Amino acid sequence: MKRPKPRLKKRLKQRPKRRRLRAKRQTIVMRVDVLTLFPRMFESPLGHSILKRAQDVGLVQIALADIRDFAADSYRKVDDKPYGGGPGMVMMPGPVFDCFEHVQKLSPEKGRVILLTPQGQRFDQKKALALSKEKRLILITGKYEGFDERIRIGLDAEQISIGDYVLNGGELAAMVIIDAVVRLLPGALGDEDSTKDDSFSEGLLEYPQYTRPEIFRDMKVPDILLSGDHAKIAEWRCQQALERTKKWRPDLLGDNKKE
Repeated sequence: MKRPKPRLKKRLKQRPKRRRLRAKRQTIVMRVDVLTLFPRMFESPLGHSILKRAQDVGLVQIALADIRDFAADSYRKVDDKPYGGGPGMVMMPGPVFDCFEHVQKLSPEKGRVILLTPQGQRFDQKKALALSKEKRLILITGKYEGFDERIRIGLDAEQISIGDYVLNGGELAAMVIIDAVVRLLPGALGDEDSTKDDSFSEGLLEYPQYTRPEIFRDMKVPDILLSGDHAKIAEWRCQQALERTKKWRPDLLGDNKKE
């Protein structure tokens, strides 16, 4: 009786080790507090990729506070009808103030207070860079027809909008700001040069990027990128960025001229 041939074990290719962030766990670069009616909306965005790693190594601390926890009644009521009539409900100042005052005491840093509203200054890369220099951000997200005006006045809050359109609430806007700001923190991307060529970083759109294979469905990588001549590659990329901006976002060139 023939013995069965021993099966050869296939060697599993080891995955390359992912480059880890080099940051001391005990050194927190930034703290972000979010005041919201829906804290569970943040679980997935904050629990993956760069935002998760940045929190794991201690670059950023992100804390969520439920405004409903500071409601004055057992129904957790945080909104009411607007004075003067009109559709919808307006967020009451009491729960927001109480929540804010509780949150502000959680850190010695006073923090930059931001109200996410359609009336705010439009968020862009320049604003993201400015916010990334702060040690603490306190983001207040609204819902329904918006905030009682006394919230803005009483908290002396800066207003920011992520665009000229209306969302159901400020939670998605807060996520956008957190993502854009955290990736600019030193060490968040592992490579300090990763953000330098991003679109809008220099007032232009980013140049086109290519990777393997060299030819895909008859589309070939430009020869200049295969030349190894770094000076010419840099010149080509600069020209491509300018041409893309002229074609797709000429308004950015107009903004640069004004400055």
